[in-house]
Amino acid sequence: MENYILKNENAIYYECSYSCDNVLYLKLGSEAFFITDSRYMQEAQNAVVNASVIQSANLIEEALLIIKKSNIKSLIYDGNDFTYSLFAKLKQALDIELINKEKFSQLKRMIKSDDEITILHKAAKLGRKGFNRFGKYLQDKGFEQSEKLLNFKAYEKMTQKGQLEVSFDPIVAINENAANPHAKPTDNILRKNDLILVDMGIKYKRYCSDRTSTSYVDFDTFSFGREQKFSKKKHQKIYDIVLKAQENAISKAKVGMKANEIDNLTRSIIEKAGYGKYFIHSTGHGVGLDIHEYPFINAKSEIIIEENMVFTIEPGIYLPNEFGVRIEDTVAIINSKAHIL
Repeated sequence: MENYILKNENAIYYECSYSCDNVLYLKLGSEAFFITDSRYMQEAQNAVVNASVIQSANLIEEALLIIKKSNIKSLIYDGNDFTYSLFAKLKQALDIELINKEKFSQLKRMIKSDDEITILHKAAKLGRKGFNRFGKYLQDKGFEQSEKLLNFKAYEKMTQKGQLEVSFDPIVAINENAANPHAKPTDNILRKNDLILVDMGIKYKRYCSDRTSTSYVDFDTFSFGREQKFSKKKHQKIYDIVLKAQENAISKAKVGMKANEIDNLTRSIIEKAGYGKYFIHSTGHGVGLDIHEYPFINAKSEIIIEENMVFTIEPGIYLPNEFGVRIEDTVAIINSKAHIL
């Protein structure tokens, strides 16, 4: 049985159904300890499962006392989650083997339970409703509005005016700004016949949704649907290539494939069309408690795709100073095949 110490909020939530911004979690054999300060004690005592809740004004000192009493020989930690200062205190005070296992928790969470997939499905449905609300706003009031205002409205519509959390800051990019995969909002104004890229997600029970649509701006019939008819031939050409690449990967992804094979299902089509150098990121990433987690769907990943994995498929083509197109859905591997959540 592994012994480990966690500091990452989502990693701790996965273990005991609650977390906060000042906590250390210990799993020592069959015992678990949730160590936090007085501000979070009442919530923690009501919500934490399968762990003893301990109040302390000095979390690391309390953790060291518990570890020393346990007589364990080794302790796993994730070096990405600990500051040098905190690690140094562990190292100095403990005469045991400290084992750095990067992404230790994310690897445990890579294959989702059926309950997690149900939650992720609900998150995706709520995210889709947010897209629909934002689409209606664009059709009714988006004309001549700036990206900056539209970005704010995207946040408002996705969160249901603050009832939900976003899983990342929304991306709303018009025309040439859409050539930046993580575009920041500008003063660009939305006009008829423009191209708009929107990438948004929300959290439901801490689990994330993630979706990107690229759309033609026609205020009479605006839609985030996958069937788009652009007035500019080049917009349409690039869009159709990206959509073909995405549909190819979704239809062919299956249990037993390597992640890099799924990446190739999108990349090969874009390369064959002559735009390979403009597909400048990976095909996808896992989605769960973190918006980016395992499995990563890229050209180097040897991870074998398994049942109940959840990840995005999001090919894109980005033409500098012109425009960009990305189409993204989150899929779950169910009954050996990819199903859009």
